[in-house]
Amino acid sequence: MSPTGRPAGKTGAASSNISPHIIAIANQKGGVGKTTTAINLATALAVARYRVLLIDLDPQGNASTGLGIDYANRRAGSYALMAENRSVDELACTTLVPLLSLVPSDNELAGAEIELVDMEKREYRLAEVLSPPDAPLAYDFILIDCPPSLGLLTLNALVAAHSVLVPLQCEFFALEGVSQLIRTVERVRRAFNSKLHVQGLVLTMFDRRNNLSELVAADARGFFGEQVFETVIPRNIRISEAQSYGKPAHLYDAKSSGALAYDRLAHELLTRTNTPAPGHAS
Repeated sequence: MSPTGRPAGKTGAASSNISPHIIAIANQKGGVGKTTTAINLATALAVARYRVLLIDLDPQGNASTGLGIDYANRRAGSYALMAENRSVDELACTTLVPLLSLVPSDNELAGAEIELVDMEKREYRLAEVLSPPDAPLAYDFILIDCPPSLGLLTLNALVAAHSVLVPLQCEFFALEGVSQLIRTVERVRRAFNSKLHVQGLVLTMFDRRNNLSELVAADARGFFGEQVFETVIPRNIRISEAQSYGKPAHLYDAKSSGALAYDRLAHELLTRTNTPAPGHAS
């Protein structure tokens, strides 16, 4: 159940028929700030008055926990979305953040990788529910928090998405695996989803007191160029504390360096995607 105890239903209905921009947040390496970025970027966009849906596609369910839905109180969510072809309107929950809805990770998602293998159009299960034929879903942005792997769950996210945002931890070996993910994105683009592209890389857990952070940032910008966002996410204890309370940083401490960094990241994302100002009433 959501923190408010109510399904989101159509409360997130947008005022236009423009399809939402779908972004997969992915990195097959764990511990890079992927879920933290999913929670706090989604919140920052909602604070900016965009209607946002976050889909927790990670069986660990940390994005759901980080938005106040603990494991014991999970109801049907992302597994039902993909395996049972149930609608987003039916499964999305409201959160403590106005304009931010969540499809939580449910208890059956851990077995979805095995079950999807034998399903018809297994790569397109998520894409089909996120692109209904009658009318676009009533959100400005849909963010998908992917598991730390390149299995069928992540593949479904990449097939459904318009772009991929890659969190990159500012530590040793951080660049390892990113090239593999970029190659996977290119293969998915050729085989399944011609519109897919890399939205950009986000440097996370940046510590200015640590020379290694500066070196990793320089290497990333030297190799990937303008694909790396200007905004960097600092290592910030307030972000970790917020998650332990089931809140995004904006609700825990809106003036913390972490919350302010995600505000800047949201603004940069809006600029990069040429997203107009939200066209609905606050």
